[in-house]
Amino acid sequence: MQIGQLIGKGNTANVYEWDDDKVIKLFHDGYPYEAIVMEYNNAIAISEMEFLKPKVYDIISYDDRKGIIYDNVKGEILQDWVVRTGDMPMCAQYMSKLHKEILQNEIQDVPTYKDFLRNNMPSSMPDGERKELLEMIDNLADGNALCHGDFHPGNIQMSEGNIYVIDFMNVCKGNYLYDIARTVFLVEYTPVPDEVPNKDLILRFKKGLADMYLSLMNVTRDKIQDYLAVIIAVRKGECPNESETSI
Repeated sequence: MQIGQLIGKGNTANVYEWDDDKVIKLFHDGYPYEAIVMEYNNAIAISEMEFLKPKVYDIISYDDRKGIIYDNVKGEILQDWVVRTGDMPMCAQYMSKLHKEILQNEIQDVPTYKDFLRNNMPSSMPDGERKELLEMIDNLADGNALCHGDFHPGNIQMSEGNIYVIDFMNVCKGNYLYDIARTVFLVEYTPVPDEVPNKDLILRFKKGLADMYLSLMNVTRDKIQDYLAVIIAVRKGECPNESETSI
């Protein structure tokens, strides 16, 4: 088999057409194999749950790189759609509907969200701050709800009137409020580069979308404040090159 047209670019992998009805998510050189296996196992673990996602098939080697074969869900990424249409209310509706379908599931054989947070704490954090952050994590609620871990418009695919979730690298289990807080962080608090035109407008757009999404999820900011504070503190270790964010 030869890879086909490039249809998506990411920080960890690029996605290419593969055969007539499949794609290959081909990971960049040096990306840890154990992380690829984790994504594959996560996709298997959720494969029978009742929300839309591409079917996963196998891990293969191609041109000295590893890739995962998925169904080809043809359509438009929700992030591209909302930028093109400006329809923020409908975007929030798509997000909330799909996220509710995901969060109603329970799962066992995946890491807890607290494991994810602990494993991504900044290595350079002073001992006192580390102890305080660990206590904050410990005090958050437990649970077995399926958490996508990276749920935002860039990981939602629109296809023939249906909405699919993609990218299963950060799947975990825990309290549903964690995954809602994580989505708010990814939508609202991730930085916009200074050189981007209309930066202030984009920042207001991001805040407005997060507000609409929270309202449709029937969750207040007070409910997720403790989760957000921890997510932001850990983000410095997860993505050390990202601009600092505060709430």
